[in-house]
Amino acid sequence: MIPSFIRSYEASADILPFRLVAFSDAASSAKVAQGASETSLLMGVSDKMGGDAGQMTDVVRAGLASVELGEAVSAGDPLTSDANGMAVEAVAAAGETVRFVGFADQPGIAGDIIDFFVAPGLLHEPA
Repeated sequence: MIPSFIRSYEASADILPFRLVAFSDAASSAKVAQGASETSLLMGVSDKMGGDAGQMTDVVRAGLASVELGEAVSAGDPLTSDANGMAVEAVAAAGETVRFVGFADQPGIAGDIIDFFVAPGLLHEPA
């Protein structure tokens, strides 16, 4: 087994397994929900159990984890969230800042569950 850092958070909405997770109301709580876009406050990925609204949900915050893809990616691509919390390649346009949650450890296509290295950060493309 490859060690990773896992922490439990209260889910503010249902979270499916292997979905990117973001803080849902960072100003008022540490509750989490599925990521909804490349600007979500992405911080990890749900485990194979996911979680129900109002319940505690395990989130992988660091190390190797698995995620469901929303589109084809290549090994090494930075990953961000689509509207359903699935991982897609993070690409910033001019004058835009995009949040990513980590890097693909292998290639895959939409619907695949792949391994990735959890390492949140920002991509910024100057205007």
